[in-house]
Amino acid sequence: MSDVYTQIDCDKFLLLNVRNLSKPQKKWRLAYNTIYAVRALLFSLNKELVAKKKQLYTGLLRTQSYAAIDIQVNNNANDQLILSNEDRQNIVQFVKERNLDGLIRFGGIRQVVVALQTDVDKGIFGDDKDIGYRRDAFGSNTYQKPKPKSFFHFVLESFKDTIIIILLVCATSSIVFGIKEHGWNEGWYDGGSIFIAVFLVVVVSSVTNFRQSRQFDKLSSISSNIQVDVVRDGRRRNISIFDIVVGDVVFLKIGDQIPADGLFLNGHSLQIDESSMTGESEPVEVDSSRNLFLHSGAKVVDGYGRMLVTSVGKNTAWGEMMSSINRDTDELTPLQVRLNKLTYYIGNIGLSVAFLVLAVLLVHYFTGHTMDMKGKREFIAGNTKFGDVMNAVVRIISDAVTIVVVAIPEGLPLAVTLTLAYSMKRMMVDQAMVRKLSACETMGAATIICTDKTGTLTLNQMTVTEFWLGQDRIWEDAKSKIPPKILELLYQGVGLNTTGSVYKPLSELLPEFSGSPTEKAFLQWAVLELGMDMEELERSCNVLHVETFNSQKKRSGVLMRKDDGIIHVHWKGAAEMILQMCSYYHDNTGVVKAIDENEWQRFMQIIEGMAAKSLRCIAFAHGEIINENTYGGIHNWLKEDGLTLVGIVGIKDPCRPGVKTAVEACIDAGVNIKMVTGDNVFTARAIALECGILKPGQDLNNGTVVEGVEFRNYTLDERMEKVEKIAVMARSSPFDKLLMVQCLRQKGHVVAVTGDGTNDAPALKEADIGLSMGIQGTEVAKESSDIVILDDNFATVVTVLKWGRCVYTNIQKFIQFQLTVNVAALVINFIAAVSAGDVPLTAVQLLWVNLIMDSLGALALATDRPTDDLLEKKPVGRTEPLITNIMWRNLIAQALYQITLLLILQFKGKSIFGVNDLVKNTLIFNTFVLCQVFNEFNARKLEKKNVFKGIYKNKLFLAIIGITIVLQVVMVEFLKKFANTERLNWGQWGICIGIAAVSWPLAWIVKCIPVPDKPFVRLLKKKW
Repeated sequence: MSDVYTQIDCDKFLLLNVRNLSKPQKKWRLAYNTIYAVRALLFSLNKELVAKKKQLYTGLLRTQSYAAIDIQVNNNANDQLILSNEDRQNIVQFVKERNLDGLIRFGGIRQVVVALQTDVDKGIFGDDKDIGYRRDAFGSNTYQKPKPKSFFHFVLESFKDTIIIILLVCATSSIVFGIKEHGWNEGWYDGGSIFIAVFLVVVVSSVTNFRQSRQFDKLSSISSNIQVDVVRDGRRRNISIFDIVVGDVVFLKIGDQIPADGLFLNGHSLQIDESSMTGESEPVEVDSSRNLFLHSGAKVVDGYGRMLVTSVGKNTAWGEMMSSINRDTDELTPLQVRLNKLTYYIGNIGLSVAFLVLAVLLVHYFTGHTMDMKGKREFIAGNTKFGDVMNAVVRIISDAVTIVVVAIPEGLPLAVTLTLAYSMKRMMVDQAMVRKLSACETMGAATIICTDKTGTLTLNQMTVTEFWLGQDRIWEDAKSKIPPKILELLYQGVGLNTTGSVYKPLSELLPEFSGSPTEKAFLQWAVLELGMDMEELERSCNVLHVETFNSQKKRSGVLMRKDDGIIHVHWKGAAEMILQMCSYYHDNTGVVKAIDENEWQRFMQIIEGMAAKSLRCIAFAHGEIINENTYGGIHNWLKEDGLTLVGIVGIKDPCRPGVKTAVEACIDAGVNIKMVTGDNVFTARAIALECGILKPGQDLNNGTVVEGVEFRNYTLDERMEKVEKIAVMARSSPFDKLLMVQCLRQKGHVVAVTGDGTNDAPALKEADIGLSMGIQGTEVAKESSDIVILDDNFATVVTVLKWGRCVYTNIQKFIQFQLTVNVAALVINFIAAVSAGDVPLTAVQLLWVNLIMDSLGALALATDRPTDDLLEKKPVGRTEPLITNIMWRNLIAQALYQITLLLILQFKGKSIFGVNDLVKNTLIFNTFVLCQVFNEFNARKLEKKNVFKGIYKNKLFLAIIGITIVLQVVMVEFLKKFANTERLNWGQWGICIGIAAVSWPLAWIVKCIPVPDKPFVRLLKKKW
């Protein structure tokens, strides 16, 4: 050792005149001194160990932690020291491979903490410089996602459509034969027009799909942004999972997702679900001796603890796996599946009509019944050129194929995608994040909502308002009125039996509290009112074992030892349950007294009186372990009987403003509200009355209010009989909630369930719509849900209900609009082809109509925002048909009107208006398009007669109507050869507009016609 110090003395010049050294010299000095300091330390340590035990000395010399230390100077991080790449990879591999031996050889957790320059209690420093250095050295907590689908991907997908391919082949053939017969100047018009029309349809469809794909990707990234609790510079903070860096100390509790790979530091009863990584469903217990490795993506199912982050992002096992997964957003919702079936059936009808039209037109052409624009026969056997014949055949095939294009309502699935994407975006603004597309539409059919109380119906802002010591209520100045012995027990029961924490900043007077709202309320009360010193408490007490809060037992316990060696047991939980564990109680002077039957009844009256004031009642109990050998292992030391009641606390959680109005709105909309809570029956009843779930004077003895254990013990027949009557279920467990959901679904209800805990996951998955809470909800609950309520507010649940009905209604609007066009176009072209051997609407014109009704129509009708009128209707439930009697009435009336008028124009238009065939066909085309424009207004309201109500709120609808009209004018007046039209005068435009405008009063009259509630299909089945 003296030799080492002599060498250091010889180099004293490196420590002198530091201010005169240049920056590179300072770096060399730092590296030099570090190396020699480490050597001196190791040399002295090894010498002492050799004197004590030669074998241990030999083992340490071979220890990898000493052999592999490689201190480098990071020139980009203001002289901060970093690990070598080898050490960095060693740490990553130890954790990823669960290599406990390798971790021990490295020097254990302590050596990792030192190497990562962090602190077990205070975490990393956490300023911008430190965070930047760690990201540069170890990477960020993100992984490389597969590239999103490009715009050209959707263009190629559109061109894979068989109908589009046939149209392109027809267009190409038409151009080839046209140019051959008529030259470049005239021959390309027919085929080129089809090319341009197909191009427009493909571009509009691709742009729409591309935008929605990007929207879904954006929402997916938002749903992945999990919030995590870490400690930095001694202060507990809530940050995004993407901001986690190596060296962070992360707090874990039940329901959390592990944000990165790391090592277990400390905690109690921590159990991890690693099924997402290993497929094993059984939870894995984590402790500091046998299994201290934690992997990202796993979920905490029990206990709590703290972990040290050792690797992030793509360096974790989860990151490697997720980087290789290509997430496909082509999820089909139930409504899209139903619409695909509808599209298939209508497409078959259209295909049949198209084949008939093709056959009729070909027969008409080759028998010489088809005339050209000059009134001459188009085909004369032996005289007509081959090119002209092929041109005519291609034109006929194009017309037939275009009928199929118009007949197939491919815009229906597009409309669903559009309205879902639009509603998802708007719902984010309204504090609801959709995780599964199908939830949007299913929510519109919900008949029952099973809701939690805490944080959903209430504000989740807990404050301690009452404290009972024995049978006396302690009012103001509690610290001076509570005996010191009882104060000490309360300090231990609150400060040690908690998952919260207290941070005292140096610059601020008031401490900061973190944890769940209930834990924060207790800590605030104990620190600010009772004068608890958290740091002193933790120093003087040693926690031996913790039993975390259990939703079945509704309590948590802690086993601790004081400096005097006495082992104490503390329980905290639901007042009546803790009371059952107690045989004694402390009176207001601190004297211990026995609890007899009379005392028991008195305590129950106190609890019921507090509950009647909507207070959550929590009791504290205490016991001592006199003989450790009596109870066996440490897990059995937490005795559950013969305890002493320390006190009863009442916590106030006020109802949310507007929650009563929201509940009433649901009830008026035909949606039944059931409150499922863990509170006792008296608190639950008081809150239900305050929220409007129960009515004043309502008979509560007929099964309206039940406890979970009572419901659980019913027979299956009794549950099925009584489940619909239940409005409030108190003291319920997650299993009780699951049981209720199963019964309601078996009764045919569409059930929505709210939940925030890990144990709520089964009920959330079982329900038709799972609604998790964004603030208090665990990650397990969120992953099991379909929609995340970001503000935990029941009013937002009502907003989601309105959006769900809006989605369903918007789809129905578009179906009515599109089927009207389908029916009219098919019938007009079929009758005209069969009777006259010609179709009035050409391929280009039908493609333009297809563009209007598919892409533009979907945009116009699928983006209406929800209104309060939607809550006036009853829910549609499971069995209601998609096309209702009201829709059939509306679309049949409009289709018959359009068919009648347009066929009159087809057969009598020339004589009525004194025009030629080209002008007549232009009138038919123009009138047909304008009829769709006017009918688009009618489709906005399926039942209401005033179709203009709220129209100014939908700017996109007005814009699309305006664009459609402008483009139609351009098609008729300026693109004559492209659209095969003739310019119309003012009078002819007036006639077209007048005929189309009749659809408005017609719709008003038709809506006066009553229709039966039972679907026509069922009436026909019953009749036959």
